[in-house]
Amino acid sequence: MAYDVPHKAPWDWRVSLYTWTKGIASGAYLAPMLLVAAGQVQADSPLWKWVAPIVAGGALADTGLILIAELEHPERFHYLYLKPQRESWLVKGSTVLTGYGAALAAHFVANLLPGSRSLQKLLMVAGLPMSTFTATYTAYLFAQSRGRDLWQTPLLLPHLLVQALQAGSGAMLPLAAIFDRSAVKPLEWVLAVSNLAHLLLTLGEATLPHPTAHAHLATWEMVQGRYQRYFWASVALSAIGVLAPVFGVATAPPALAGMLAYEHAYVQAGQSVPLA
Repeated sequence: MAYDVPHKAPWDWRVSLYTWTKGIASGAYLAPMLLVAAGQVQADSPLWKWVAPIVAGGALADTGLILIAELEHPERFHYLYLKPQRESWLVKGSTVLTGYGAALAAHFVANLLPGSRSLQKLLMVAGLPMSTFTATYTAYLFAQSRGRDLWQTPLLLPHLLVQALQAGSGAMLPLAAIFDRSAVKPLEWVLAVSNLAHLLLTLGEATLPHPTAHAHLATWEMVQGRYQRYFWASVALSAIGVLAPVFGVATAPPALAGMLAYEHAYVQAGQSVPLA
């Protein structure tokens, strides 16, 4: 059942890497924010005040560079802003990334000002939706590829949010061990639960009947075809992430690697079946 793509796939490994770094960028801020809101991490924790915006901002910068590199004409990336095609989710996504970057910068600067705790609470009002939009807008970008049926599932948006929590908790957990030991256990549970949710969603993607032959064949390529090594590696590595409350910080790197492997299998398998 293997299929050869008769033309170059429009999205290569850079898009797989882009979805991964974007997950880290959104989740590195979203995961600790939710823990602060739940009272599981202190609002004055250095992990929340300084590490989260720095890690999220660095991953966001990497995401922007990958996005530019993936363009057909990278030197014209400024056209996304100067001559935008407003119906394109690539343009909308660029706007979301810019807004999220502004929210992260505001968070960082607010820590330098008097009354920073009150400012942080106000900034969460912007940070929560912007980090969530950053995590999930790719679902709309993928949905614009109408001929790629694997990407048309309504489960993609919540799955991207789960993956952001996977990536964010995986990136922040080792840093919590350095900057705020009290945040380690809550992040371990976020990592475990998000990886379990990811595995359940992946199981549904791999086993539930698909409405079209194109989606079925793309799923076959992901699970049993040319991308199966990435897919099954991602399953095994994500299963390690589920064990975070037992084995601790050591589970974070495998969980992050598992998410990257899944992103590559999913993005490439969606393009592996020729369009009719």
